Amino acid sequence: MKIEIESREENKLLNRMEVRYRAIHAKEKTPSREEARNQIAANLQVPKELVIIDYQKSKFGKNYTEGYAKIYKTKEEAMALEPDFLLIRNGLKSKEGDQNAKA
Repeated sequence: MKIEIESREENKLLNRMEVRYRAIHAKEKTPSREEARNQIAANLQVPKELVIIDYQKSKFGKNYTEGYAKIYKTKEEAMALEPDFLLIRNGLKSKEGDQNAKA
């Protein structure tokens, strides 16, 4: 799998970089969020825990996946700004906080 960064924008208000990317995976399965996070972190030379994959979309019959990621300056900013479901999907938070949901 190879990641190509298609666009990169600095969001100064939220203190993050917003990236649109294309993961090319000819004759391979669609990459997981973890694989995409690893590649984006390596390409942009940032720690993996600062990369949040917002979404990935594959089209039938195509050998690539398009996605959108946000790279924060610190992990604390990511934890404060991102919704819980995205933090859980990206492995930065666990589901164990749901104990009060049924009470």
